[in-house]
Amino acid sequence: MNSLCVIKTFGAFRRASCVQSVIMQSGKKASKKLVDVSKPPSSVPQEPECYEGERLARLLKLIQREIRSARISDGDSLPEKIWFKQQFSIGVNEVTRVLERMAPIANVEISHRQCHVFRDNSKGRSVELQVILLAADCNPRWLTKHLPTLALSRNVPVIFVKDKKGGSLRLGELVKLKTAIAIGIKEKGNAVNQIVEKILRGDEINLFKMSETPLHPVKDLLGEAHK
Repeated sequence: MNSLCVIKTFGAFRRASCVQSVIMQSGKKASKKLVDVSKPPSSVPQEPECYEGERLARLLKLIQREIRSARISDGDSLPEKIWFKQQFSIGVNEVTRVLERMAPIANVEISHRQCHVFRDNSKGRSVELQVILLAADCNPRWLTKHLPTLALSRNVPVIFVKDKKGGSLRLGELVKLKTAIAIGIKEKGNAVNQIVEKILRGDEINLFKMSETPLHPVKDLLGEAHK
């Protein structure tokens, strides 16, 4: 009789232990699911914007126009090479370096809070890119393979440039160089940034119409008046 009671007690204890183990395991699974749900959704790469043909020609013409305007606004005092370096990150290495120094999307808010005092107490400010122009025909491709993902993590849009004679040649013309595989347009608050912002918002039709007008229509009118 006593042995039967011991067997029953042991069986009940074992069943209770199994139930507790199942509850703990299900609790762990549930907690894992909760943790997974609490994680921010991963960034999904969007279809990259690609400019080619007539659309590319108009885009570059428009940016070149605003480069001239911004240079005139700055007084045209600096040598051209130094001025370009202040406005653009030119080349894969330089663009990569600036992107890596920018705060990732998840840390942007914290970074701004931490840098607020730093920027107030410093002479300069950190460099940020507004957009990256990237040659689509880069060879070998691994040279620029990392840039779209890195730019996405910093919330910097990428515009691919494709051309029959070479996207790098067309980008080089933009900054008065033979070739340029990648160009990052820095946030400077100038005419170039303003026009790029409108391009990124999709207001191309009106902008391309504006690119057909003279840079200084008032001067042109005055010039004709003196003829």
